[in-house]
Amino acid sequence: MAITSYYPVLMTRNVAATASFYMRHFGFEALFTADWYVHLQSREAGAPVSLAILDARHETIPAAGRGAAGAGILLNFEVDDVDAEYARLTAAGLEVLLPVRDEAFGQRHFIVQAPDGVMVDVIKPIPPSGEFVQQYAEAALPG
Repeated sequence: MAITSYYPVLMTRNVAATASFYMRHFGFEALFTADWYVHLQSREAGAPVSLAILDARHETIPAAGRGAAGAGILLNFEVDDVDAEYARLTAAGLEVLLPVRDEAFGQRHFIVQAPDGVMVDVIKPIPPSGEFVQQYAEAALPG
């Protein structure tokens, strides 16, 4: 299989509010907007990054999954300056689930709450410490 594109689709009970959250706080713009689906894209870092928002009750979702929204989803957004983003998003009043901190496995990050239970992990890769260095492929080590 030759995958030509990949993007997450977040199921929500409030498409407009969820799309607005990602446009306002994370720089996405709407490429397609309907009351049941919004396709978002960001080009801030050069290459396009896409995210879609879908009404959790829409008929295109199989009955077994219809109605479920957000639980168990963690979106990772890598950024150049995690501290600036932390200051910006906390000033905007976002609910912080995990304050900014360094992790020995190679991340400086924080986690905020998005609509319908989705968590957004804002990350800056940093050099890992100790035993974590051995777990990285050499080409993947943050520098």
